[in-house]
Amino acid sequence: MSLLKDMQPRNIGPGGMSGRVTAIDVVTDNPDVMYVGTASGGLWKSTSGGIKWDPIFENELTASIGAVAIQQSNPSVIWVGTGEGNPRNSLNGGYGVYKSLDGGKSWKSMGLEKTRHIHRVIIDPTNPDIVYVGAIGSPWGEHQERGIYKTTDGGKTWNKILFTNIKSGVADMVMDPTNPNKLIVAMWEHKRDPWFFKSGGEGSGIFMTHDGGATWKQLSDKDGLPKGELGRIGLSIAPGSPNVVYALVEAKKNALYRSNDGGFNWKKINDKSDIGNRPFYYSDIHVDPQNENRVFSVFTYVNVSEDGGKNFDQLMGAYGVDNGVHPDHHAWWIHPNNGKFMMDGNDGGLNITKDGGKTWRFIGNLPVAQFYHINVDNEFPYNVYGGMQDNGSWRGPAYVWKAQGIRNDYWQEISFGDGFDVIPDPDDSQFGWTMSQQGSVSRYDWKTGNNYGVKPTHPDPDVFLRFNWNSAINIDPFDNSTIYFGSQFVHKSTDKGLTWEVISPDLTTNNPEKQKQSESGGLSMDATGAENHTTILVIEPSPLEKDMFWVGTDDGRVHYTQNGGQSYTDVSKSLKGLPEGSWIVQIKASNKNKGEALLVANDYRRFNYTPYAYRTTNYGKSWTRIVDENDVQSYALAIIEDPEEKNLLFLGTDDGLYVSIDAGNNWQKWTKGFPTTSVKDLVIHPRAVSYSHLTLPTKRIV
Repeated sequence: MSLLKDMQPRNIGPGGMSGRVTAIDVVTDNPDVMYVGTASGGLWKSTSGGIKWDPIFENELTASIGAVAIQQSNPSVIWVGTGEGNPRNSLNGGYGVYKSLDGGKSWKSMGLEKTRHIHRVIIDPTNPDIVYVGAIGSPWGEHQERGIYKTTDGGKTWNKILFTNIKSGVADMVMDPTNPNKLIVAMWEHKRDPWFFKSGGEGSGIFMTHDGGATWKQLSDKDGLPKGELGRIGLSIAPGSPNVVYALVEAKKNALYRSNDGGFNWKKINDKSDIGNRPFYYSDIHVDPQNENRVFSVFTYVNVSEDGGKNFDQLMGAYGVDNGVHPDHHAWWIHPNNGKFMMDGNDGGLNITKDGGKTWRFIGNLPVAQFYHINVDNEFPYNVYGGMQDNGSWRGPAYVWKAQGIRNDYWQEISFGDGFDVIPDPDDSQFGWTMSQQGSVSRYDWKTGNNYGVKPTHPDPDVFLRFNWNSAINIDPFDNSTIYFGSQFVHKSTDKGLTWEVISPDLTTNNPEKQKQSESGGLSMDATGAENHTTILVIEPSPLEKDMFWVGTDDGRVHYTQNGGQSYTDVSKSLKGLPEGSWIVQIKASNKNKGEALLVANDYRRFNYTPYAYRTTNYGKSWTRIVDENDVQSYALAIIEDPEEKNLLFLGTDDGLYVSIDAGNNWQKWTKGFPTTSVKDLVIHPRAVSYSHLTLPTKRIV
């Protein structure tokens, strides 16, 4: 597209607060060479021991990394499994396994695209053509492309060598360092729906092979493991004493088990709470390579045992308390010849220690924060706002007058929690509203830090309000003191959030079968609000028509009102081709014509990755579909129309940014200078287009 050929995106940060790190591997003989995979920010490489980092996986079909493995006999060969293996409600999917022969300069897809999520990759140290891939699979679907895959020809062909059922994938996989034909694998049955999550089932269990996967033995209670249904299991073989094997087992009673004979017989050694929590999100266990009795449990915190797992002490606690390391840990690497050299990947980024965890160095130049939403203010230079997964809400400059550019310390955290929408107050951008999970709303003051909660309530205290993990919030374009918020109802405040009134009936399907979040988790209860359903996701006022706004829900309902909420018209059934019950992710009201709007929906939470985007010109009486699977490669997340040029549209999808200059009739992926990453939100400022963590001047487009 000629209009885009000279446009260069700018990365404006932040790196001072990073994002979820999911995989780590290091060249053993030259540990200055490091590879780090992230949940949605691609793969990064350092050749300076973590001082300088370069993105090396920007042009593939996905930026979600589940596993990375270096061929230590030839460190130029790198394998990457895509699609992270932490099945939370906001994970990103992958497109199979990739291989590089030149240290990450170029990549080749090696297949297995339908696995969706790959959690482990192991290379046979004696024969690099033999590679094992552990596919955890999509938590949203039931599909065959799960289990252990093996290649003996460097990835040209694959054989599935272990499979239990269509809901079970690989939670962990370890290889005996003295016998590459011996693998121990944890299979895990789990299923995530938009409204519920269950861990555990008959497909779960520990399997062992001694012939490279030709035959397997499933271990059971006869071997010392717990009876009954099992969930997620973490595994670790002691590198210096491979007969010692640990298994962190989710069961009716979660416990740590140990084998002293290479996995044939097991004994429960610890069922106290110090072994870890939230097994669906963590279940990771590691052993010091020089001491088989020093065990690390990696979960919300990091605990360490010096007595073979019988007792654990906290190595790293809550963020800011112990060494300033962010909680929620997912990736852990220990140098095989030096147990004091460790790397930790968590929801806040990457940390390195050289003294066994006494002190940690945070890597402040990995800009992989996961923004749910972004916004801008009207200052000059203007500021960009956004809420990050598990990293609060932040404010930072779009550009500065200083030669060194935008630094980490120019970004400021303005609110706590999982961050979602941020609405700066148009009257004074010192103030505004931030939102976090389960309907929490704060009125912020970024200069003084004097924040206070303004969460809506219902006049009837017996009415339970259902708030989505990422609820709807917006400001009235005709009155800067009026804001809207969504539960199953539309809430309205005319005094900047101090008081609220309910101005709608329940606009969802109100399906009671999708309101059992308090039971979510399966074997381990995990009712955090992430599965809240039958809720409002979108409230979008028209900038042209006072008292008119659109409402969209997570169960496929679309309404509008033209009288400030006194009555609503349901136009859901006019969205032809959209599966019933899909998520209405965004509605963007036109600034040019009344009754006109763009709408984005998706259905990937029910294993449907088809993109859906529509336009209406008649208040939703009819919708024209403007995006389908022939246009883009994955599901849609955001859309916006240029405020001046009606035919110029931007579309954010799970696999990148697309642009149309003919009102959506044709779409072209933006590849030059822009990584293939999940684009969750788009905002157009009179002076720039901002999306996720990037900024582009519109004048160079229009």
